[in-house]
Amino acid sequence: MTLKTLLILLTLWLPVAFGSNGPVAARVNGEEISQFRLERYFAEYLEDQGRALGSMRNPKAYKQLRQKALDALIDRELLWQEAVKRGVVISDASVQRQVEQTRQAIGGAEKFARRLEDAGFDEAGFVEYTRRELAAQQVFAELTSVEGPDEKQVRAFYEEHRAQMSQPEAVQARHILIKVAQDADAATVEAARLRLVHMQATIRQGSDFASVARTGSEDASASEGGDLGYFPRGRMLPAFEAAAFALAPGAVSEPVRTALGWHLIQVQNHREVTDVTEVQGLEMVRAYLDRQQQAQVRQQVLAQLRSRNRIERIDDE
Repeated sequence: MTLKTLLILLTLWLPVAFGSNGPVAARVNGEEISQFRLERYFAEYLEDQGRALGSMRNPKAYKQLRQKALDALIDRELLWQEAVKRGVVISDASVQRQVEQTRQAIGGAEKFARRLEDAGFDEAGFVEYTRRELAAQQVFAELTSVEGPDEKQVRAFYEEHRAQMSQPEAVQARHILIKVAQDADAATVEAARLRLVHMQATIRQGSDFASVARTGSEDASASEGGDLGYFPRGRMLPAFEAAAFALAPGAVSEPVRTALGWHLIQVQNHREVTDVTEVQGLEMVRAYLDRQQQAQVRQQVLAQLRSRNRIERIDDE
């Protein structure tokens, strides 16, 4: 189990998890999932989604997320009941090892005991819940075991996407442009250059390049602080490209003349060529397809369990 899972175990383990006289959120083959258990798990579920309960303002989104949290609890109960049907037995040693990992993840024996006491629980009950979790995980692993993607499928996917696996050398840059017509006279060209030199001096004195670009650049990128994103060789005008690729990250160029006018360039990052060998590419594809296959099988297994068992969702009513 991951550290996150270990900590959620403490949140989920409640006396009401095994039956309660309080309000009920759902029943799975008659076994109750209490509203109290759902409330505790829902807070953890939102945190895992990067949300906070207090920030939920949309009633529809709140209801959908709560339903998903209840789905997860129902699936846990289904897997536990399936483990019982299959006679899955988790050894005492495995359970104690998992409990010890949880104890250490919480911060040691004293904090672990305080966490249990504050919630009104005892370690014996938590040990039993851990046994259930491990049994459910074991049966889920057995039900979702797959051989992995076929090598012909891996090869075909690799050949189709191999060009996307390698990236050319590229720089990430901002620029300031002072436009000058190609047929402008020498005085106009020099006046434009001097405007840019003044901006360059301002930046060297500590002004932010992006802020200067917003107020002084005549390019369409001015509103974005002159941001051009990443670009490889061959995309920009030759003089601009040569200057940009010669700069170290963080450096600002001298004024650069192109057919558009005068530019000041700041390079933010320089990304080298990333070449993926065939062996690496095939391994990446194999891992990707394996994850996709696993996700599909998990969804199918849970759907089958839901269809074969009696589920009452009271919280949704």
